[in-house]
Amino acid sequence: MRHLDVSDVRVPVLGFGTWQLEGEAAYTGVRDALDLGYRHIDTAKLYGNEEEVGRAIADSGVDRDELFLTTKVWRTDATREGVHASAEASLRRLGVDHVDLLLIHWPAEEVAPVEETVAALDEVREEGRTRAIGVSNYPTDLLRRAIDVAPIVTDQVEYHPFLDQDKVAGVLREHGLFLTAYSPIAQGEVLEDETLREIGEEHGKSPVQVSLRWLLQQPGVVAIPRSSSRDHIAANLDVFDVELSDDEMERISGLARGQRLVDPGFDFEWD
Repeated sequence: MRHLDVSDVRVPVLGFGTWQLEGEAAYTGVRDALDLGYRHIDTAKLYGNEEEVGRAIADSGVDRDELFLTTKVWRTDATREGVHASAEASLRRLGVDHVDLLLIHWPAEEVAPVEETVAALDEVREEGRTRAIGVSNYPTDLLRRAIDVAPIVTDQVEYHPFLDQDKVAGVLREHGLFLTAYSPIAQGEVLEDETLREIGEEHGKSPVQVSLRWLLQQPGVVAIPRSSSRDHIAANLDVFDVELSDDEMERISGLARGQRLVDPGFDFEWD
């Protein structure tokens, strides 16, 4: 497994996402991922599966020091008091004394300004409850404001071959930070793309594996695919033995069509 080193934080570039995994499916998915070699697990208060994720981690026998664990504060808890309370509750549900990365899940300027939210995240970091902090779903204007407040390390955003994230990625690279790509296989839609299929056939890989490799070959990008199938979880990990050419990377980048698959359900504007 490759890693990125940012601000004294070492993060595996390929993680296991748990969005939409509930109950025993979340437990089994995390156990399978850890058994197969994943060491980066992503969850959130909103997902409602922190207890199952924590139980899977405890039962796996994997040393906590080997694991990179992320959780998120929901936007309604964006105040200073809300951030602290949410972080403590997440730690209790996960059964750990700290996480490796704590994010604010979506911007919530109507609840609290970015500056208050990010400063509160940094207080949690200074207390030792998280090793690093970051944001999620922040467009570039809010991202720059967050960077000015505290040492965030990432912006976790939807990113796949059908959605260009050059603006967010550019700001992150400018500051030596990393982008975390969720929905990296466009919720399975990459399977239907002829370009990805053709490139995959050249390398003996599936369109899903090509998409993940395209992301991970970009500087400063981490991906967190989610699957409930042990076979698919294993296949997603099998992307480090191939190198896409510059031409193939450009062909995949050319598939971008502004396709956003995640609707937050509230008023929000991207760049």
